[in-house]
Amino acid sequence: MSNQATPTHDNAHTTFDTKPIWRTFWVLLGITLVELALATIHLKTQFPPKYVLNGVYLILTCAKAFYIIAEFMHLGHELKNLVMTLALPACLFIWFIIAFVSDGNSYRELRNRYDPYQVQQNNTKIAPAGGEEAPATPAQKPGEQ
Repeated sequence: MSNQATPTHDNAHTTFDTKPIWRTFWVLLGITLVELALATIHLKTQFPPKYVLNGVYLILTCAKAFYIIAEFMHLGHELKNLVMTLALPACLFIWFIIAFVSDGNSYRELRNRYDPYQVQQNNTKIAPAGGEEAPATPAQKPGEQ
């Protein structure tokens, strides 16, 4: 007889449950098909309005992202504290983007309202094609020669 131990196989490691994988596939496919259907409807009928459609896309894309994170990164089965360590920074990052976009827009609006050069550029009339000519010299910033 040989003293070598024969390896034992545990049945729990040899079986593999494919149900979660197929469920994930069908959920992501369903959300993607809804997005494609909305895009097709919008291209043919211009309904729903583009700003509504963008909002729906944003919500569906976030739903897909959170589902992928929960399933493939296994955070759907982890402790709430671990999920919050990722969800809270993600929400702060979204707030960061919104804050900087609104601040940039505010700066653009204020610049266009109070900078004399921008006010003059915005109020300069452009002659229609084939009509009288537009002024030949462009407006200069104050202080320029």
